[in-house]
Amino acid sequence: MAKRDYYDILGVSRNADADEIKKAYRKMAIKFHPDKNPGDKAAEDKFKEAAEAYEVLSSPEKKQRYDQFGHAGGASSAGGYGGGGAGGMNMEDIFSQFGDVFGGGGGSPFDSFFGGGGQRGGRRMQKGSNLRIKVKLTLEEISNGVEKTIKVTKMVGCKTCGGSGAKDKSAFNTCGTCGGQGSVRRVQNTILGQMQTTTTCPTCQGEGQTITNKCTTCHGEGVERGEETISINIPAGVVDGMQLSMTGKGNAAPRGGIPGDLLILIEEVEHKALKRDGINIIFDLYISFMDAALGTSVEIPTIDGKARIKIEPGTQGGRILRLKGKGIKDINSYQKGDQLVHVNIWTPKTLSREERIILEKLQDSQNFKPNPDKNDKGFFERMKEYFE
Repeated sequence: MAKRDYYDILGVSRNADADEIKKAYRKMAIKFHPDKNPGDKAAEDKFKEAAEAYEVLSSPEKKQRYDQFGHAGGASSAGGYGGGGAGGMNMEDIFSQFGDVFGGGGGSPFDSFFGGGGQRGGRRMQKGSNLRIKVKLTLEEISNGVEKTIKVTKMVGCKTCGGSGAKDKSAFNTCGTCGGQGSVRRVQNTILGQMQTTTTCPTCQGEGQTITNKCTTCHGEGVERGEETISINIPAGVVDGMQLSMTGKGNAAPRGGIPGDLLILIEEVEHKALKRDGINIIFDLYISFMDAALGTSVEIPTIDGKARIKIEPGTQGGRILRLKGKGIKDINSYQKGDQLVHVNIWTPKTLSREERIILEKLQDSQNFKPNPDKNDKGFFERMKEYFE
């Protein structure tokens, strides 16, 4: 099933500013909030769908990429924008990431009405930082798509304590401030009556427990520096400067929290003979005057190997030959570009005495005087014809 447009999900125009997007998301989140629609799977799915849309449109970088490339800009098996779609986001992710939209420290705006905890599940999960890497791709790899296996140095879960940060399972105490809830409530008397607010527990920082005996390897953090080998599936048609993401493959979070994301920046390696122009490939072919006049066949490079093309007798310099389907796949569609061969006539810079004599004899021949007809288009006409 095709994913819906993020702007349509939130009901805003593509010119909406950050405040409009935030207000639209808050309205959707309140309407479909699980506390307001208990047991309603459809409402929960819409709530997650809105959260995924807001995750992208509230980030200038992700929004720009989405506006340019649509869902394909962060899709593929490399992760995607919201970590694999609305169904892939869990409630804890949503409340921890977008708590400012709900007006609290990650809690639900309905907690004071429905008696829910300020932190879903009782504990506040920290999120690890994102990790950014560059991946260099050849033109051939970009054309066909490729799987890259890389070794990344990053923060990983501590092997000694299993990421808990404690020396053993008995080295934990329930937080005395919040009673293990990870949040504390405060009731205030106002002119409108009593109002209840929920904030992250200042003692345990929302974890609901404290460590009495820290792990000696990670000193209670639950993470250490390590390496991980990661396979990245890169789709065909990516462009230089595009950023893909893999959810959960960034730095590990302290004490079993939510891992950050791995951000993959695409860097295109320059080809020695071919140039890229969008989804088309450009090749400059140089032939001699004799080959242009008499005709010949030549072998040229393509992104798929070698190809032999025919040069018709009387070929003019500046002609563009098209090799259909020899370009790059469009990342947003099934369309594939072409290879455009620019024919250039090579004029000798130096001549021997014998060569000069031969050419001087031909110089006054009627067939060697320029006489273009209506089929011999100028440069701008040819370019317009091929790129319309």
